[in-house]
Amino acid sequence: MTSTLYRHGVVHSPTDPFAEALLVEDGVIAWLGSDDTADGLVAGVDEVVELQGALVAPGFVDAHVHLLETALAAAGLDLTAAGGVPSAAAALDAVARIASSRAPGDRRVVHGTGWDESTWPEGRPPTRHELDVAGQGLPVYLARVDVHSAVVSSALADLAGLRDLPGWSDDGRVTGAAHHAARAVARAVGPQERSQLYRDVLAQAAAQGIVSVHEQSAPHVDTRDGLRELLTTTADDASGLPLVIGYRAEQCVTVDDARALLADLPGLTGIGGDLNVDGSIGSRTAALRHPYADAPGTSGTLHMSAEQIANHVTAVTRAGRHAAFHVIGDRALDELLLGLRAAADVEGTAAIAAAGHRVEHAEMVDAHSLAQMVLLGLRLSVQPAFDTAWGGPDGMYATRLGRGRAASLNPFADLAAAGVPLALGSDAPVTPFDPWAGVRGASGHHEADQRISVRAAFRAATRGGWRLAGLDHSGAGEVRVGAPAHLAVWQAEHLVVQASRTSTWSADPRAGSPLLPDLGPDEPTPRCLRTTRAGVVLHDALD
Repeated sequence: MTSTLYRHGVVHSPTDPFAEALLVEDGVIAWLGSDDTADGLVAGVDEVVELQGALVAPGFVDAHVHLLETALAAAGLDLTAAGGVPSAAAALDAVARIASSRAPGDRRVVHGTGWDESTWPEGRPPTRHELDVAGQGLPVYLARVDVHSAVVSSALADLAGLRDLPGWSDDGRVTGAAHHAARAVARAVGPQERSQLYRDVLAQAAAQGIVSVHEQSAPHVDTRDGLRELLTTTADDASGLPLVIGYRAEQCVTVDDARALLADLPGLTGIGGDLNVDGSIGSRTAALRHPYADAPGTSGTLHMSAEQIANHVTAVTRAGRHAAFHVIGDRALDELLLGLRAAADVEGTAAIAAAGHRVEHAEMVDAHSLAQMVLLGLRLSVQPAFDTAWGGPDGMYATRLGRGRAASLNPFADLAAAGVPLALGSDAPVTPFDPWAGVRGASGHHEADQRISVRAAFRAATRGGWRLAGLDHSGAGEVRVGAPAHLAVWQAEHLVVQASRTSTWSADPRAGSPLLPDLGPDEPTPRCLRTTRAGVVLHDALD
């Protein structure tokens, strides 16, 4: 038996809001209570952690990630303003520096991620011909921030055979099938390098207090072998890595298709995830009921029909799993709901609702759609950092859709009020691993009437992820006796009581509900001091 006593801190536990200490034995929370009692336990434990006022809370679950692409993005060019690339010209300069540093014969792909032409003075990405010059003839792949489109050089277009594929544009911009083919070439890595990339990116997640991630694998994102490795490598708590909860976006027509996939990927949680019904707003590929405000001839693209959705949902339900779909636009949500209703006509509404099928993103939800989502028992993985990055009257959403439509996006409060189960994700590499930013984004939505409380957002970012995966029955995501010790220890400037839809301040640090860090606009982000999965330390920055 191994044991660790944490004392002289603040414990976020609804079952004991006055707790200052807790004991972990063999990966399970065995006790929590006061420092006075904890002092009497010191002699009988293997490790004593002096918290010095730090907060112990449930570890975060990032409910939508792409691990290989996140790792490759971290290893490649950061094309965001934060990465020092505020313009298309700067992006070309960065490509040119890499090309000039390459040894003769080094033809590896120049890989970059994160450009957003809506923030660049040129108002456009680099062209293929500009990349040819800057890259000195090398294959270059630069993904847009939403990773639903990219620009490529001629050499990469030739390698991937892009010119005859749907989604190819002669200026080097690629979407759809052409983008999928470009991604396949850009992310081609050897087995050893892939394994190291996985370990590196999971360590980055652990350093942000993340104990589990929902990997959204798909043929255009990573291989089955890659997902199988992630599931196998992280299955044991002793791995020292966050748990990977696996989703695979392969379309099923029959239950035999679903069963074959499950047999090939033991431990798979859901079939879908990045099973794309449409694309993204930034790339103007999200399927809309009405055209884009800044491109009146464009309404986006549907990648799946209601019939295909119905077949997939029926197959996955019969196989005893839940499906998941990438949906951004309102037209795409209409098609998804039509398909789900057709599946319910075959399987029964109760069977579809009980399966816990989920939707990724669902940014454009009106009252009629919300009512159907509740009836069908849908669960949502949402990304509040999207609103932070692109919401508001002057943001990218307003540019693409007009201010009126943009103001209705990501209706977190409406979803929560209707009782829709929510989990928070980053969609890394689209936005970085930063779960507190997700909590901030949900509680500080640009539209005040769509904000949820910090407490509700924190719960969605912790227990919500376990719930969407069907794993909350173990107590994961809570700090209580008998629950697995999936924990994060945080250093925060101020802790406050978080009660109602807006933050409630209290001078009494034990005035009712559990404390959380103050996430006010002038407050620094809490710093993760330790992350544990079932008591096993994944990240440690304790002094």
